[in-house]
Amino acid sequence: MRDFLPPAYLILGLFPAIALAGPFDGVYKQTANSECALVGADGGSLKIEESIFYGVEVECRMARPVDINDMNATIYHMECSGEGSTWTERAIMMNDAEGTGIYMIWDGYAFRYERCEEGEF
Repeated sequence: MRDFLPPAYLILGLFPAIALAGPFDGVYKQTANSECALVGADGGSLKIEESIFYGVEVECRMARPVDINDMNATIYHMECSGEGSTWTERAIMMNDAEGTGIYMIWDGYAFRYERCEEGEF
């Protein structure tokens, strides 16, 4: 008798959160003393969930990911909207060496965000 393996779409349908989770999903502090529970507010935090970046008065869909060879980093085509306008840019996302935060690099700017811990948001 042959072993039965269900189609991949059935397996993924059972675990939608896993299928949609991105490698950088989480809540991050804008500064060392940021309030993690205030996502998208000045003095609050930033959030990445299901390939959407939520910043201060901005939301960006992280599309067309391209892994950077020999690095734990990804280039994204950021499709952003906020404050009444829309735009696209490319950004690099990379985990820090300790695994406690991320680097986000835009053309000419680099930011390091510390991950908020469970219970802080």
